[in-house]
Amino acid sequence: MKKTLLGLCVAFSAHSIAADQYAFDITLQGYKGDATSSVSYGGQIARHALHNSLKKVVSKGDEATMLQYLSSKASGLEILDPVSKDGFKVKQTQIDELSTGKDLLSSAYDGVVTGWPGNPTGQELLQQLVTLAGKTKNGYDPVNGYDYTQLVSKFAMGAVFYNKAVNHYLEEKLEADQHPNDQAYKKGTAYTGKEHVWDEAFGYFGAPVNGMSLTAKEVVQVTKLNPAVFSKADANGDGVVDLKSEMAYAHAYYAASVDASAGTNYFHTIMQAFIDGRKVITSAKGEVLTDAQRNAIKEQAKIIATAWQQVIAEAAYKYAGSVYSDIEKIAIIEEAHGDVKKAYRNYVKHWGELKGFALALEGAGRDLGNAQAGLDRLIGFSPILFGNTQVVALDGKGGFVQTSAVTMQEYKLNMIKTQNLLAQAFNLKAKLNDRTAGMSDVLKQINAAGNSAEND
Repeated sequence: MKKTLLGLCVAFSAHSIAADQYAFDITLQGYKGDATSSVSYGGQIARHALHNSLKKVVSKGDEATMLQYLSSKASGLEILDPVSKDGFKVKQTQIDELSTGKDLLSSAYDGVVTGWPGNPTGQELLQQLVTLAGKTKNGYDPVNGYDYTQLVSKFAMGAVFYNKAVNHYLEEKLEADQHPNDQAYKKGTAYTGKEHVWDEAFGYFGAPVNGMSLTAKEVVQVTKLNPAVFSKADANGDGVVDLKSEMAYAHAYYAASVDASAGTNYFHTIMQAFIDGRKVITSAKGEVLTDAQRNAIKEQAKIIATAWQQVIAEAAYKYAGSVYSDIEKIAIIEEAHGDVKKAYRNYVKHWGELKGFALALEGAGRDLGNAQAGLDRLIGFSPILFGNTQVVALDGKGGFVQTSAVTMQEYKLNMIKTQNLLAQAFNLKAKLNDRTAGMSDVLKQINAAGNSAEND
């Protein structure tokens, strides 16, 4: 099925937040089991816990343990994040308590990723990043400018969660011949085919079931396990936060984070669309969905896909601004003959976040048109390194090849162009850390240094 860059605009006007929860009764006709809810997405939450835990392990540079959380499907794996802390107790401590036999790698995007040297598939890239991280100290490669903790995490969220939800469950699986609503998803389940397809997409977004009753700032603090919001996170009041239904993960967190800073409404727009779409499916009462009903849920799916894509692009936009600022700080420190080690580390971290989110946009198999080529060229395969070099390819043994590139000052201009491209291609609303007003100043700095740069 042809994937196109979604052009819908999400409205962000102030509105009252409904008290709806993502909770739905059983509609499957003839069901005789003990279940009382038709909602089930434990496998998706298991992958969120695998991702969170993998991110923790990458920062230690332990490849064997990384592979356990990436691809092993092993039983008995401990959840490394989220974990209980004083004033914020979580219910589960092992991945198996969420779902068994799950991994990240096999669910990742299997198409080609042009934004990384060698044009690997999404699955190959995730594997490669973990292997490379295992050869570093604490997941950090200063020579090539890679922070693997950030690259692995941000790309995995796109290649697994965003890809599976938007490119799979909310598109292909909504067709009439896929998992019909008058049949159980599989024998013995308490939910219909279409109910489960929709629920799995919701699970990948990573929102708590009571997200509509939480502010964006509260959603952010739930992810941070802040005891101040524990009572709101514990939606059913049982004294623990259930990681299956009461925690916020991944892009739900990033959507809320953008909203909390900019006053936009990405999180609640996506959450409401998931609820509204599920209500349509539930209203069918276990019958085959009519064309009108399927069209109605497809409209909600478009809202979700558009806003979700914007959330990822907003994150990339923000970190392009951070990279710009880091280059400015490095220049100031160098001019004063100071130690740039800390500033350079921040530069590499922020570049990893920028690149990881940019790769995530590509990791859903959606046609980004010229925007993809532009992002690849402007951001490059690495940040600009000291000596004005940059990674441009892989050699025959899988090592990185560097060559002469633009100066760091010229790379600042690339970050402004990156922000302009993201804002226009994805109709961004928040545009946090906006540096686009500084283009003329950067051009003056470049010209004063005796360099030249095209302003395209």
